[in-house]
Amino acid sequence: MKKSSTTSRLKLIDDFINHRVDKIIDKKSLIAKLKSGKKLIVKHGVDPTTSDLHIGYAVVYHKLRALQDLGHTVIFLIGGFTARFGDPTDRQVSRELKDSKAVEKVAKNYVTQALKILDPQKTEIRYNSEWYDKMSAADLLNLISKFTHAQMLERDMFQKRIKQKQEIGLHEPIYPVLQGYDSVMLKSDITIIGTDQLFNEMRGRDLQKDFGQAPQDIVTVPLLVGLDGKNKMSQSLGNDILITESADNQFGKVMSLPDNLIMHYWELATNEPQEKIAEMAKLLKQKSTNPKDVKEELAKTIVSIYHGKAAAERSADRFKTIFKDKSLPKNIPTIKLKPQNMGIVDFLLAANLVESKSEARRMLMQRAVRVNQQLVQDPHWQMPIAPGVVVQVGKRRFIKVE
Repeated sequence: MKKSSTTSRLKLIDDFINHRVDKIIDKKSLIAKLKSGKKLIVKHGVDPTTSDLHIGYAVVYHKLRALQDLGHTVIFLIGGFTARFGDPTDRQVSRELKDSKAVEKVAKNYVTQALKILDPQKTEIRYNSEWYDKMSAADLLNLISKFTHAQMLERDMFQKRIKQKQEIGLHEPIYPVLQGYDSVMLKSDITIIGTDQLFNEMRGRDLQKDFGQAPQDIVTVPLLVGLDGKNKMSQSLGNDILITESADNQFGKVMSLPDNLIMHYWELATNEPQEKIAEMAKLLKQKSTNPKDVKEELAKTIVSIYHGKAAAERSADRFKTIFKDKSLPKNIPTIKLKPQNMGIVDFLLAANLVESKSEARRMLMQRAVRVNQQLVQDPHWQMPIAPGVVVQVGKRRFIKVE
């Protein structure tokens, strides 16, 4: 290997070890593996629970991509078996059980979305149902016998449930054992996870030792704070930016971030080099800099990851038109309806501006609905349907009657 390429590789390894990382177990071992020149097996598991991924998941995917750029193979492991009952992490109550077909349907969406960041040529898709559907009851009992009941219940989440007198399903403490055994089956060298998965992956190290394998090294990444500026990004909390969202929606949501999260998102939600991130941080500290300019560059960078640079530029132009120039966007989606009077709640639902009548009423209460730029708050208001009427919900949703 040439000196220049060796230097470049060592820099990539240094960047991987020292940036956008919360914890490494075991750091000395990981550095040795990365410098060995051996092609490593990198495991990342995910249980399909909702139809879409948000960019909080992408924090891990950017780190996985960095290892792919170093020549390693990522095994993107779908919990084809474990997703049927779900990871109890951060859950106050047990999840409902799902059938295998429902899991497979959601899994296809996950793969498509993850491959917007991961290199398809260096990504292997696997399902843990490959081994669990074939496991006998005797094999399962032998596996879970390697841990004690007390070890599994020591997790904070279970302790909270016990104090609150919430039920704990008998299957739930077994979940970390199954996630750990995935590492045995894949002979994982490295796994990259969010900080909330550390307990489960430590069980993988324990089991790998039991099965005569070298234990995987674990890299945890910080959790991305959601748009509310308080909690981790979550669809259930409504503070998320979905990977599948339109370019305009992604751009607008990034622009709604509190200023104190700008650098947090540069660090975790982009795949920019540290030099660029340091430049943005320096720029943001200058008194002459308007934080909105740094935020706009951030929005374009994030949208470019999922929709391309051209789409990002178009979204920036539309955002400027709507919010800076205080005018309507040029290309508003249309809906064709017969002239009539229609309840505003029914219209918002029919026009796909909201997902439910309850959301429509909530938007009206929050002063988020305008008809021809006039505020509407009465959920019983009968809206005159006529060509040219423009309805707006929130900052980014528009529809025009044909």
